Amino acid sequence: MPKMKTKSSAKKRFQVTGSGKIKRKHAFKSHILTKKSKKRKLALTHSGLVHQSDEKSVKQQLRLI
Repeated sequence: MPKMKTKSSAKKRFQVTGSGKIKRKHAFKSHILTKKSKKRKLALTHSGLVHQSDEKSVKQQLRLI
């Protein structure tokens, strides 16, 4: 039986922390930045965590389950 492959899109977007939580980047920070405030752009720079309700789905894509 061949090994299960991880979803390439998920592999590029998410990172697992030491405690097992999943880190993600914020959306809306790639283009059309002139109309967004400095405060808003700075807030989008920092990484966040995947919400608990989506965690199972992301872990399945990363083949952690």
